[in-house]
Amino acid sequence: MSKQIKHYLGDRDVQLILGTLLRVGVLVSTAIVIIGGVVFLSTQTNQIVSFESFKPEQAKFSSVAEIFNGLKSVDGLAIIQFGVLLLIFTPIARVVFSIFSFLMEKDYMYVLIGIIVLCVIITSLYLDIAH
Repeated sequence: MSKQIKHYLGDRDVQLILGTLLRVGVLVSTAIVIIGGVVFLSTQTNQIVSFESFKPEQAKFSSVAEIFNGLKSVDGLAIIQFGVLLLIFTPIARVVFSIFSFLMEKDYMYVLIGIIVLCVIITSLYLDIAH
């Protein structure tokens, strides 16, 4: 008879994966923002900028769907916004991964805490109460 060996992720493995996830997420989002900045600056050479007033309601990419549409047309601002979205998604992915690792360890108290944290993050993003 063969023995089934169950391999669970140890604390060290989980910490290594979480650290790598955060580092890669920040580096990839930073690279995308820099690429978007280069694209934006290379296409906006003749634009006159007024620093007297700031009108955020005139933002071109205020929804995820608009950002993805802007990516299709290789708009520099859309690329920058996508990099920011990835930066926001990085800690959310960390929380989701933590929830699954706690589930594998059958540590249900931390699973509940992780779900509560995830709900707070998603609710604050959805309701735009961080403003």
